[in-house]
Amino acid sequence: MSEQAGSEQARKTAEALEYLTGFGNEHSSEAVPGALPLGRNSPQRAPLGLYAEQLSGSAFTEPRSHNRRSWLYRIRPSAAHPPFTRIDNGALRTAPFTEAPADPNRLRWNPLPDPAPGTDFLAGLWTLGGNGDATQRTGMAVHLYAANASMTDRVFSDSDGELLIVPERGGLLLRTELGLLSARPGEVALIPRGVRFRVELLDADARGYVCENYGQPFVLPDLGPIGANGLAAARDFRAPVAAYEDVERPTEVINKFCGNLWSATYGHSPLDAVAWYGTHVPYVYDLRRFNVLGTISYDHPDPSIFTVLTSPSDTPGLAGVDFVVFAPRWLVGEDTFRPPYFHRNVMSEYMGLIEGAYDAKAEGFVPGGGSLHNMMSAHGPDHETFDRASAAELKPQKIDDGLAFMFETRWPITATAQAAGADHLQRGYDDVWQGLQRHFRA
Repeated sequence: MSEQAGSEQARKTAEALEYLTGFGNEHSSEAVPGALPLGRNSPQRAPLGLYAEQLSGSAFTEPRSHNRRSWLYRIRPSAAHPPFTRIDNGALRTAPFTEAPADPNRLRWNPLPDPAPGTDFLAGLWTLGGNGDATQRTGMAVHLYAANASMTDRVFSDSDGELLIVPERGGLLLRTELGLLSARPGEVALIPRGVRFRVELLDADARGYVCENYGQPFVLPDLGPIGANGLAAARDFRAPVAAYEDVERPTEVINKFCGNLWSATYGHSPLDAVAWYGTHVPYVYDLRRFNVLGTISYDHPDPSIFTVLTSPSDTPGLAGVDFVVFAPRWLVGEDTFRPPYFHRNVMSEYMGLIEGAYDAKAEGFVPGGGSLHNMMSAHGPDHETFDRASAAELKPQKIDDGLAFMFETRWPITATAQAAGADHLQRGYDDVWQGLQRHFRA
């Protein structure tokens, strides 16, 4: 099948998808009636001749509120596979990041160059940097991807962390062990640790961002004084319904384990779960459903008010990584400088742009590109934005011409050698602040 025909078939499949709804729910689904056992997890003989298998995303003894696990009822158990062997990692890198020193300078990149023909999602992953240690299940990594081909007869899983996929150009059809998800620009997909999946393209090419979270799984942030409602609503997260492949042909299964890629060729597709139930499930979420809260009096709120998902750490309120979105919103603050203020932050920030423009940057920050402001690096609006916002008439203003996001993390993000020396690194990024003038009057 040609790539064009494959994309057309993937689009038809994506348009017909149904979902379960609710983040953190204990979902259940069966593709064949009667495949899901009732009243027990592992009966002596599972229904329809299936194998019962538990997929644990947390330790057995973690508190019930944190526990992640799903029971899968599959045509073959996952244990039935040949040995894995090492394969080349390509442009994929994993913490600890030691190729280059951590850099206090402000850095910004243009989008990834177009990939060679036949590059699928996995081959198109390119690591910008990260922190922590994947073997200790701490920290995160920032990856980008650029692809122009669907994954064919191969499947990927990540033992090192969960993957938050942020499409910027081109839609994705994600075939997972638990069913199918469709994620287009403006939506994000969350693939839990260890869940196997294949990526098919809905368009001729695709590009975007990936946050690999080595630490505690993402959860919705507590709302505190906000109350019971606001930000991302649990019901807007969509989980797949059961769908399985009963395919008897060689399939390459690639596992990312402790920073390296390992491959084994199965004689069948491992995406063969006919039924499942549990809490360790993938999701897709439409960022435009984020309920933005902000000031209705004065001053610009801290960006934490835009947090969609957070990976908690051992220190309350200090995230291993936050996923923050700057969604369409009204600005109405009186006597207020409305773009993001100048600041230095103990957290480190990687920002990406899905579409349009970002209200703190007049030029140079483009969809598919990104900026890195490590801890305590001074940043904020460029001089053109500052001059314009300082003189603007303060009438209600709708920000709806862009969709930006941020991966914010407690530790510095160390860039990989390939990112630090990339041709698409903007060498003159500091210049955007050089036009700021002295206005002091004693």
